[in-house]
Amino acid sequence: MARKLIRTRRLVVDENTVYMWSVRHKHARADGRCTDCRTTLSLRREGTTARLELAFRAGPGRFIAEGYWESGSVGDSGQNWVNLYEPGSARRLLDEATARGLLPTAAGTTEVDGWPLFDAVVALGTGDQGSGVS
Repeated sequence: MARKLIRTRRLVVDENTVYMWSVRHKHARADGRCTDCRTTLSLRREGTTARLELAFRAGPGRFIAEGYWESGSVGDSGQNWVNLYEPGSARRLLDEATARGLLPTAAGTTEVDGWPLFDAVVALGTGDQGSGVS
């Protein structure tokens, strides 16, 4: 089977700062079953190899698309939704990660739970609070 190409996009923060970002839906496999289902937003400053991966896993009151909603959507039981494929959503989550000092400086991938960032973005009123997806 051919590997699906993942589209990496550019996010211009300012004239000197550009991030490359992508969204993926991932699974681990154990005993022939899919486990550890998650949707991730990966952010890497252009010219570096340090990558921040915000992982969103389904759980009580937490939802990821998993084929039921628009791809890249993550939401909560309060009907707050964010579509990770939207550049504005990626930017708001990047800004929150920056404010919290989560951006890695060493090469490699650093995975963090994306839900606290989601909560902060929604609390600021920048998520789509209601029935739609931002």
